[in-house]
Amino acid sequence: MEQPSTTTGGRDQFRSRIGFIFAAAGSAVGLGNIWKFPYLAGTNGGGVFVVIYLACVILIGFSLMLMEFALGRNTSLAAVGAFRKLDSRFKFVGVMGVFSAFLIMGFYPVVGGWSLSYIFKTIMGELAVTDAATLGGVFDTLITGVFSPIFWTALYLVINIVIVAGGIGAGIEKASKWMMPALFVLLIILVVRSLTLPNAGEGLKYMFAPDWSKLSGGVALAAMGQAFFSLSLGMGCMITYSSYLSKDENLVSNAFIVPGMDTLVAILAGMVIIPAAISFNFEVGAGPGLVFVTVPAIFATMGPVVGKLFGIIFFVLIALAAITSSISLLEVIVSYLIDEKNMTRKKAVGATSVILFIMCIAASMSLGDWSGFTILGNGIFDTFDKITTFITMPLGGLFISLFVGWFWGKEKAKNEVTNNGTVKFALFDVWFFLCKWVIPAIILVIFITGIPSFPG
Repeated sequence: MEQPSTTTGGRDQFRSRIGFIFAAAGSAVGLGNIWKFPYLAGTNGGGVFVVIYLACVILIGFSLMLMEFALGRNTSLAAVGAFRKLDSRFKFVGVMGVFSAFLIMGFYPVVGGWSLSYIFKTIMGELAVTDAATLGGVFDTLITGVFSPIFWTALYLVINIVIVAGGIGAGIEKASKWMMPALFVLLIILVVRSLTLPNAGEGLKYMFAPDWSKLSGGVALAAMGQAFFSLSLGMGCMITYSSYLSKDENLVSNAFIVPGMDTLVAILAGMVIIPAAISFNFEVGAGPGLVFVTVPAIFATMGPVVGKLFGIIFFVLIALAAITSSISLLEVIVSYLIDEKNMTRKKAVGATSVILFIMCIAASMSLGDWSGFTILGNGIFDTFDKITTFITMPLGGLFISLFVGWFWGKEKAKNEVTNNGTVKFALFDVWFFLCKWVIPAIILVIFITGIPSFPG
């Protein structure tokens, strides 16, 4: 039931449990699910990538999300402030999270801008073909351009600014409560359509039947990094959002629901993209452009009216997914400035947005005129992506797990996640064992075996 917004020391809180769940799920469900998951699965062996990804979500995702929920609510502070309050030696973990959010927001709005552009292109009938070369040309023209991608990126950032400037109750919670249900409904419609295409079964086989000969440290690191990216872990988002929770909120059930919703969207997105790519004889390992080339071909087979309608629906879906995630990333940075630098919300949003827009221009230009400028063989866009996915987020998760398991302690953790014994959590001892021993070991092993593949 909706409750009036409350504050603690002037700090916003979520007005309802459903508002928090949709906001947290919105943070997790984003371009990582619909844009990134299908093409990473395609370029990393299909089924073997999916299996490792699911294992990481189950073994790491739930436990780490519960840790972040507990730390944020316990302190009522964003990532940096939370660690400063609990143990100043770990303040760097919060700083790392803000740094990750900054880097991700240096390229994420660019892709969000592509989705807005494709809504317009669909309306104008520019995508009503099934030829891969033609669709690939449309995508390449967009991303290598100058004015067009920057214009759409700017528009995307403005949408984020308006929502985050509204605060938690009036902005983020209200937007997430209608965007998330809409996203699920639209995605289910598209799954049904994709699975009716010829040879869709071959796509499902590629996605769900693992070929273990393709297993490598690089594939495992890509899958683990994708789990972190998709679930918004290790970057401060969940600590920040949970800092706005009331003390009687059930963290355990929320930590089950949010990864479950996120994983469902990722799998459904894969079931839209990969079967369609195989049906149209597109290359499933085509990379970041896969969704923007494959999906329009699906809609082109559905006739000019129905196809255009479904195309608009799909790219609106991508835009919604992107926005629900990027507002959480922007909130990480804004909350840091509010909590640590005593800025007003509107001033923090304004200052952050100017810097991010400059970073996004650089990331966008690196796909075109600035493609000759590289860092360790990668352009600016890919550098921002790979540093966060392969390095800072997994390391952030590692340090959070070590902090909870070895420094915060079992009793404090139990009191927080069980609301001082009022919430039943029969698997608490198992969860804490995972936090203390298993999760750090898994992250370290995958990181060490997979990092030689970075930065390629």
